[in-house]
Amino acid sequence: MQAKIPAHRYSLYFTAPGQVEIRRERLPELEAGKVLVATLLSAISPGTETLLYRGQFPQDIPVDENIEALAAQFSYPLKYGYSVVGEVTALGEGVDATWMGRRVFAFHPHESHFVSQPADLMPVPDALSAEQAVFLPNMETAVNLVMDGAPRMGENVVVFGQGIVGLLTTMLLSQFPLGKLITLDQHLLRRQTSRQIGAHASLEPDASHPRTQILVHLPEGADLTYELSGSPAALNQAIQVTGFAGRLVIGSWYGAKQVSLDLGGYFHRSRIRLISSQVSSLAPELSGRWSKARRFNLVWQFLGRIEPTRFITQQIPFRQAHRAYGLIDQKPGENIQVLLTY
Repeated sequence: MQAKIPAHRYSLYFTAPGQVEIRRERLPELEAGKVLVATLLSAISPGTETLLYRGQFPQDIPVDENIEALAAQFSYPLKYGYSVVGEVTALGEGVDATWMGRRVFAFHPHESHFVSQPADLMPVPDALSAEQAVFLPNMETAVNLVMDGAPRMGENVVVFGQGIVGLLTTMLLSQFPLGKLITLDQHLLRRQTSRQIGAHASLEPDASHPRTQILVHLPEGADLTYELSGSPAALNQAIQVTGFAGRLVIGSWYGAKQVSLDLGGYFHRSRIRLISSQVSSLAPELSGRWSKARRFNLVWQFLGRIEPTRFITQQIPFRQAHRAYGLIDQKPGENIQVLLTY
């Protein structure tokens, strides 16, 4: 039985640096071929959304031209968010009745209700909770990072940044028969968590002597390094700790922050390969056999096998979203993954 369709919904907007608002808006009409979704949970991306919250985003480019719900330009006021789990509560004319009552995932901004085409939704497997499913985008990113880095047996790997993407990447890397897996993060909670999930050591970054710090553990440097901290300064540090002919995967999005690279010293003679990794596409060398659908199937499996809900540190009511963003911005050492509940 269909639920009563509300006349309005509540949507989160970034309105200025340091400001978010929950706005009441008229809900779009439920047209033929579409469904209404009532949101259960949405996950805040602490990296990307902190840049938006601080106003550190590039101007006049699409937020994400690959996702219809995120096709707007980067400018205030801005709806954002890309990890929503909800329940289908009403069907437009012509929609298969089996969609009714389904739990679904959507790449969609934070809001209480939304109207969508079924093709833009992914049914959540029955074996997974909404809390597990809401990690889908970050787990997909972690899978993509590992695929792009292509770790080999016995390699020594270093990961800069143990936010949610860094921790999920570390969890996946810990499944490989590596030599050593070393992580770095400035926050104690994240370093402790990193060791619990498989890092051989998790260090507080020494910005003055990063190479010396890593060489204690890896005398020849890293075979494979990941820069996932979101800090432009960390990219130079990652270059310095990567060994001769090593690979450096850059997964951070720096927004409008400029990156000043030192390519005249250690890098020049070390034959280091810099690899750009972004989840919206597949590496060309993989696209012959891999598709996004195949990658998503793998991600769903990992969400069931590797319990990501351990990374949830706070669940905050949607109407109090300003608290969530203030916490992420001002006290990053006290949170890993913050969820909004509806």
